[in-house]
Amino acid sequence: MDIMQVAGVGAGALVTEMAKSTWDSMRAAVARLFRHGGEESAEQDLRLIDTARQRLVASSESERGSVEDRLRTELMIQLAAFLQKHPDAAQELQLLADQTKGTRDGDGARTSVHHNIESMVVVSGGDINASGGFQYRAPEQSR
Repeated sequence: MDIMQVAGVGAGALVTEMAKSTWDSMRAAVARLFRHGGEESAEQDLRLIDTARQRLVASSESERGSVEDRLRTELMIQLAAFLQKHPDAAQELQLLADQTKGTRDGDGARTSVHHNIESMVVVSGGDINASGGFQYRAPEQSR
């Protein structure tokens, strides 16, 4: 299991859930995850998560997208460091992320695009594999 990939997926799930009314149940699940490192460590890690959530919730609508992006990066680093010390927790984090993805599937598509100039936006109802790259071209005009 690739720790960085699991950390990235986990960070994305956390940021997505932070602004929802179901955050308390997600926080409880994250607390259980962090207990792999012991109670004292779990409390420290949870404080970082709580601080991140406060930043997100306190952000204005206009800055929300950039705050989410920064939090995903910060939380990915935090989770990757945690998983380096406690690799046995990787599967639990992956399951947690999968569960939140399952609950999001019925929510419909949500898109947030900021500062998009002269580029294309790709909207997908699921995962996108861009390993082959994207080729952008102007849409064909009807004649």
